[in-house]
Amino acid sequence: MEFTNLYINGGWHEGASKERFDVLNPSNETVLASVASAEISDADAALDAAEAAMKEWAARTPRQRSEVLRKAWELMTERLEHFAKLITLENGKARGDAMGEATYAAEFFRWFSEEAVRADGMITHAPASGARIIVQHKPAGIAVLVTPWNYPAAMGTRKIAPALAAGCAVIIKPASETPLTMLALMPLLEEAGVPAGLVNVLPSRQTGALVDHMLHDPRVRVVSFTGSTSVGRKLLHSAADQVLKPAMELGGNAPLIVFEDANLKTAVEGTILAKMRNLGEACTAANRIYVHESVAGDYTRKLVEAMGKLKVGDGLDPSVDVGPLVNADTRDKVTAFVEDAVSKGAKVELGGKPVQGTGFFYPPTVLSGVPQNADCVQDEIFGPVAAIQTFSDEEDVIRRANDTEYGLVAYVFTENMRRGLSVCERLDYGMVGFNRGLVSDPAAPFGGTKQSGLGREGGHEGMLEFMEAQYISASW
Repeated sequence: MEFTNLYINGGWHEGASKERFDVLNPSNETVLASVASAEISDADAALDAAEAAMKEWAARTPRQRSEVLRKAWELMTERLEHFAKLITLENGKARGDAMGEATYAAEFFRWFSEEAVRADGMITHAPASGARIIVQHKPAGIAVLVTPWNYPAAMGTRKIAPALAAGCAVIIKPASETPLTMLALMPLLEEAGVPAGLVNVLPSRQTGALVDHMLHDPRVRVVSFTGSTSVGRKLLHSAADQVLKPAMELGGNAPLIVFEDANLKTAVEGTILAKMRNLGEACTAANRIYVHESVAGDYTRKLVEAMGKLKVGDGLDPSVDVGPLVNADTRDKVTAFVEDAVSKGAKVELGGKPVQGTGFFYPPTVLSGVPQNADCVQDEIFGPVAAIQTFSDEEDVIRRANDTEYGLVAYVFTENMRRGLSVCERLDYGMVGFNRGLVSDPAAPFGGTKQSGLGREGGHEGMLEFMEAQYISASW
């Protein structure tokens, strides 16, 4: 691997301690690369670089920033195969899934190149005082971005692109399992015209101390995090000390509801997309599947048939549909969820046992009759396991779907448009897929309610997370 050091101020550095850590290929458990591990002094160097670079970048016109982001989209689109291969190597996802992520990741550069010129303000006449109200949006300041391992490219570009569009500098702390994709993106950004120091990448095994240190530096004004709710809570505590602007995309426990009048072909296809995308290692993955009792048998049979056709293996093989999970801990957690559900009465319809041998593989699995007290109903599975429950009453299934501390995304399948939209509105979730198993889109505001997060990524709202509204009261 070519790019394995810290990226600070447009250059590659071994880091103050010169310590390194290994990144594994989850398909064969071999070492892909040894990556530099940042410490506190490296974070300070990145903050100094970001502070200097942001002054010039924020002063550029929106169109100038837009053109750089547009160029980044063009360059990444030309190199999708390269990034997809890198994603597969360090994350494990199958080639098709990796290509989907690379395409999705690149699109954030195009979308926010268009949004960069649309930070609209306003001028109005105050009705009582007679003063003019002038409102404009300004760059908030340096942003610390903390990204997860499940989408090594997209979770970074979904934060970098709006921050740069807004006029901010950023420091990225990628997940230790998958830092290589983000590091490999840096030469592309240089080629697109991103100034040295504007984007810095700090892989590290000292994540907690490193991020906490940056969040207590007065130059940092935004923290954007994607990951578990438990870690998000800790970052919010740190952010509170400096009253930072937080953007938090946290955990989920997504319900997927199949009504008796659903098109079962559409519902099964949507379920596979919502469940098996990235092997279920996604906060948007369908976690609790509620199927009306009158169609549960047909639905389960069709789902088992479809999931049983998915080929498991090394994601670099183009014929493979399902690669390995990211690490042994994730595989073992999925195994424990299945064993717990079965011990409490669930029936294994497909799969149900980890694949023996090298690599962190777990096969597509379908469980029926999953009881409410099963651990996989209460927590994110983060693996390729479809846990099916049944229902008979609309009010009851809405109550069960909402009965969680999470509120990221839900899925609804019915051919009755009036019923479907009514149910969508009553679900306490930031996003709902209506007869669709995929909701993520750079043009839409991604985010949840309750303990699934704060703020939105994507859409017009995504750029405003990195801006502050300034109001000027004037008379003339």
